[in-house]
Amino acid sequence: MTLADIQSEFDHRGIGVDEVGISSLRYPVSVFDRVQGKQDTIADVSVSVALPPDQRGTHLSRLVEVLDAHAGELTPQSIPGVLQALKTRLEVHNARLHMEFPYFIRRQAPISGSSAFVDYTCGFSAAVRGEEVALSIIAHVPVTSVCPCSKAISDYGAHNQRGTLTIRARSANNVEAGVEALWMEDLIVAAEASASSPVYPLLKRIDERHVTMAAYDRPVFVEDMVRGVAERLRLDSRIIWFSVEAVNDESIHNHNAFARLAWPEGEEALPW
Repeated sequence: MTLADIQSEFDHRGIGVDEVGISSLRYPVSVFDRVQGKQDTIADVSVSVALPPDQRGTHLSRLVEVLDAHAGELTPQSIPGVLQALKTRLEVHNARLHMEFPYFIRRQAPISGSSAFVDYTCGFSAAVRGEEVALSIIAHVPVTSVCPCSKAISDYGAHNQRGTLTIRARSANNVEAGVEALWMEDLIVAAEASASSPVYPLLKRIDERHVTMAAYDRPVFVEDMVRGVAERLRLDSRIIWFSVEAVNDESIHNHNAFARLAWPEGEEALPW
């Protein structure tokens, strides 16, 4: 029995579509891990291709087939191959892939040494146009911040809150062999070093005392945090572009505070 291929029909309107694809696809994947080599997790995936002006539709099932074929190991070095496979399978020139997933790192408490896993939301955003590939690594990092103004004007203590630093970074090693890898852990370290304190999954009383006082000694605004990350990442020769955003879930206001910047100014996470 021959079934009609409606998606491949000619479209007379002559209007191309920038992106056609699928989003909110949850899929098991294995991602690179600096300590363990790789770890298994579940990604929320968006994948798309450009649609030529003379073609009516895209074969969406093929997007899932390509993802399934490559889900066993996803790294900055392997994702360009996924994009090229999308181009070949769908017979297009442009393709995009975005995924975010829980990423776990074992964290030791600062004094007792007790340890447990912290989960970070990390991911990749990548695009191919012709033979050009661009890829950025993403890390959403929970942190603690103490307000410098509150500390300066209060007789007792200072208000503090948990915030999130989101970093997106592009590096030359995404597409070039022989260049040292940029790891998600590198972005996490830059974020935590710019806050009043990292967050910990497990703290004993002696650790809680230490963390509370250490954070009090290092008060930062959201502006301070994004500038601190920028100072560190601008010195990293592997990175050719980054953006950083800090959002504080304010403890004494019914609103959030945020700051963001990108370097170099005017560029985007993906150039097209």
